[in-house]
Amino acid sequence: MDKPRLVMVGNGMAGVRTLEELLKIAPGLYDITVFGAEPHPNYNRILLSPVLAGEQTLDEIILNDWDWYAQHGIALHAGCTVTEVDRVRRVVHATNAAGETVSTPYDRLILATGSNPFMLPVPGHGLEGVLAYRDIADTQAMIDAAARYRQAVVIGGGLLGLEAANGLMKRGMDVTVVHVGDWLLERQLDATAAGLLQRALEQRGLHFRLKAQTAALLGDADADAGEGTGTAGRVRAVRFQDGSEIPAQLVVMAVGIRPNTRLAEQMRLHVNRGIVVSDTLQTVTDPRIYAVGECAAHRGIAYGLVAPLFEQGRVLANHLAQHGIGRYQGSLVSTKLKVTGIDLFSAGDFQGGEGTEEIVMSDPAGGIYKKLVLKDDRLVGACLYGDTADGNWYWRLLRAGMTVTEIRDLLMFGEPPAEEAAPPATSPTATGTLSKQ
Repeated sequence: MDKPRLVMVGNGMAGVRTLEELLKIAPGLYDITVFGAEPHPNYNRILLSPVLAGEQTLDEIILNDWDWYAQHGIALHAGCTVTEVDRVRRVVHATNAAGETVSTPYDRLILATGSNPFMLPVPGHGLEGVLAYRDIADTQAMIDAAARYRQAVVIGGGLLGLEAANGLMKRGMDVTVVHVGDWLLERQLDATAAGLLQRALEQRGLHFRLKAQTAALLGDADADAGEGTGTAGRVRAVRFQDGSEIPAQLVVMAVGIRPNTRLAEQMRLHVNRGIVVSDTLQTVTDPRIYAVGECAAHRGIAYGLVAPLFEQGRVLANHLAQHGIGRYQGSLVSTKLKVTGIDLFSAGDFQGGEGTEEIVMSDPAGGIYKKLVLKDDRLVGACLYGDTADGNWYWRLLRAGMTVTEIRDLLMFGEPPAEEAAPPATSPTATGTLSKQ
């Protein structure tokens, strides 16, 4: 009897993790085909920053090499772009690098198309030397530019922007980070922690322009004509809304991502902030088709962090394996980062506000800052800079939703030894114990 045919569009981390989980619990159940637009096997996109900084090579960030696909009987079409999916005949059509059409029928289809970087639609955004930062090709283009040019501007003060800026600086470029917000990493840090981070990065050689609105990117092809405001040739400067300019022969836009739903929309699947899926990761339009990763929208949320995407992958694998018991109910997320060697952690409502209390410990000279946010005697948020050793404990406290009245005075000092820890108070929102795993 022929095996059912499982086809996956996308060869990124979320999709391939789904296959890994499926092969663990139901090896040999499907004939599997994977289409990947990039000419590479599955790699760790998170480690592109060390590659840019010269700390790792592309070969070192490969997660599943060519042999892995062969060993598991997976037909991988790398460098092959899916152009159409016929939902009536259940056939995927793609075009390879040679321009040839590749067609594969499916019984089950996974869309793991990820996300696309958002490019600011300002004049000059199409100039040579204006890049996003999303994949191996972008990383290599930045490495090549750093070998030829001196001045770079990174637009976006989030994690990706800071990593790009650090990598280019290590490659010898003079880098300015431009950010429209009041402080860096506003989704992960409060103003105080972000200020400490900015000062530390400035001491290492990075420059910053905050609350700066990019108005245009200027090209060099007609710089001698008039005011040189043309948008031809290679980028030469960034102009802001206040009329000021800074020179740049490389501009990296790291201003956010958008779920890649183009194919899903073409297939007439329901899309709203992503490809809308149920708790089994099935699309609400067609139960034979699933979506996982950054392209999927579950209960109105499209996740961009790795941990929720891997949780989705486990549930999807459980469903594809015909166990039928897995359900994805959404993810509570915490953020633990290392930005240029500086440890950061945040979770929950770390900004605080009306109805909350804050416990703060600040040692700017030592590079340590901790803020815990309480509400109704429960920990609801945490922001740590420099020392994140207790982040996992705070995260367990926050998720459990238990009262911390008996250990309130000790919270800032981290997790007490087991024999000293107070027994957990009864709480209708408790989801488990706080013991270490």
